[in-house]
Amino acid sequence: MKYYIFIICIITSTCFAQKTTVYTIGDSTMANKKDPDRNPEHGWAQVLQPFFKDNIVIENKAVNGRSTKSFINEKRWDSVFNKLKKGDYVFIEFGHNDEKIEDSTRYTNPHTSYRYNLIKFVKDTREKGATPILLTSIARRNFNEKGVLVSTHGDYPLEARLVAQEYKVAFIDLEYHTELLEQSYGPDKSKQLHLHFNAGENPYYNKDKNDDTHLSLKGATEIAQIVVNQIKKLKDPSLEKLQKGIK
Repeated sequence: MKYYIFIICIITSTCFAQKTTVYTIGDSTMANKKDPDRNPEHGWAQVLQPFFKDNIVIENKAVNGRSTKSFINEKRWDSVFNKLKKGDYVFIEFGHNDEKIEDSTRYTNPHTSYRYNLIKFVKDTREKGATPILLTSIARRNFNEKGVLVSTHGDYPLEARLVAQEYKVAFIDLEYHTELLEQSYGPDKSKQLHLHFNAGENPYYNKDKNDDTHLSLKGATEIAQIVVNQIKKLKDPSLEKLQKGIK
């Protein structure tokens, strides 16, 4: 009898100890950056872990410069798919590099290849018993001379929205929410969310830096907070474990 009780205790403790993994796939706006203590640039998924309790583990698989096409062709999706287990989550945010029409290794037509690559991520994730979450690309800091924030993503966010709707995927319209974020800071102060430095102002850059796409630590943290806030609001039973894991 003691032996069986011992076995039950081991099984029970193992079940409770199992952690849930959140895989984040996407491009440089999400990705971990080298030398984070010195490097001013951060991806928003790089700073996501502190928003969650210990039972949720963030595995940031986003990589600089990748599109849906190159992420698949380089077998990076395979490396995630092969590790996925039932109950895990996959955050999917691509678009910035799918737009690179001059680069055949990355460009995708938003209405064909991009759309079907997103569908592949969704179906593959569900095949493993995991839950996909689709996100539109973050907005660029692109204010015109009148102070109006102008979108740069064309039809890519639209296709992400349509895939989410058609396949009933949990969805965060990150383009919309980051547009609101940029607008709340305004044309000048929104530079704080990105990488704007004069030569010598930051030891990491020896030349002027004016980057309106990539994120400062402040920008990355603000966007990670937006993502967490939106997760809390989503009404989807499959997200209950993830929602309970938020601090």
